[in-house]
Amino acid sequence: MTLILISTGLALAYALLILLYKRMWNRAPQVSFARADAGNERISVVVPCRNEACHIDACIEALLAQDMPARQIEIIVVDDHSEDATVRIAEAYANQGVRVIRLSETLPAVQGKKAAISRGVAAATGTFILTTDADCKAPPGWARSMAACQRLTDAAFVSGPVMFHGTHKPLDIFQCLDFLSLQGITGASVAAGFHGMSNGANMGFTREAFDCVGGFEGIDHIASGDDMLLMQKIEQRFPGRIAYCRSTDAIVTTHPEPTLRAFLRQRIRWASKATHYRDKRILPVLMLVYLFNVSLILLLVSGIFGYTSSLVAACGLLLFKTAVEMMFLIPVAGFFNQTHLLPWFPVAQPFHILYTVISGGFGQFGRYQWKGRIVR
Repeated sequence: MTLILISTGLALAYALLILLYKRMWNRAPQVSFARADAGNERISVVVPCRNEACHIDACIEALLAQDMPARQIEIIVVDDHSEDATVRIAEAYANQGVRVIRLSETLPAVQGKKAAISRGVAAATGTFILTTDADCKAPPGWARSMAACQRLTDAAFVSGPVMFHGTHKPLDIFQCLDFLSLQGITGASVAAGFHGMSNGANMGFTREAFDCVGGFEGIDHIASGDDMLLMQKIEQRFPGRIAYCRSTDAIVTTHPEPTLRAFLRQRIRWASKATHYRDKRILPVLMLVYLFNVSLILLLVSGIFGYTSSLVAACGLLLFKTAVEMMFLIPVAGFFNQTHLLPWFPVAQPFHILYTVISGGFGQFGRYQWKGRIVR
């Protein structure tokens, strides 16, 4: 009975949190910057990459197709010791103005995504820096939209929307739904100033802000966190100057992980940075989400071992959780044009609970493999 009461209390607190996110999402203005003035500032796009031979050409082609005067945008690809044809493919675009920097030549003893971004920023000539990943594709209005958002809000850091696009495979659908909820929370929380979230596939910051906080100094020893930890450093130095670009013109697309093992590695890597967050407002949120999911698993296990009341409570709270989250996801899915995925959401719910507990737990200790490297 005690476990049921605790789980019910966590469920009610969780529901209030999700409904708060829904309210914040609905209040966040959705705008279009398709016809926004490109301004006069120079924009530098930094693309850190490692072993992305399969994707780098599509990424660069999308960046070259940006709806901005060529004189105002530069593309800098920074290779982090790739072991495939990434550099050769990227250098083929040199005649179109793409610059390629090899860490193996400029900083042979340094590696990692943060080092690649830092090297790219150091070489950049723009006053506004955009970063995306080499396995991503930016729409034509991306750079214009992110820059316009920064100018209109006087933001030191801009978090942008990201969307997974996959096949009809169950794993792809699951990842798309999971990422959809993360992106909805990102947009809602940043727009309302509730807490900070961002994704390295789509973010921007002023050169001034990056230099003022010393770039990744102080967090460069952490394998993950090139996005949220940098955002939090900048927010501490420039309070109130964090923005979310809620525009369909700015949605960057990327691929879900191809295997379950790769997916779990990715989520464990994301979870590993939680203990390093400077924005303590997000920690109670993460704790509530984790404990609620753990309680559901404990109820289910208790029910399996003969406690019928626990099994009934687990099923009831699972339905309650699904209904509340669906209320939040419907408007978010509409923004990302992924409402066709929602019928699969109830089916994915039990697996989502299990993976949340696994990735959250393993993310706080041990090692994981990423881009062919073993990372602590």
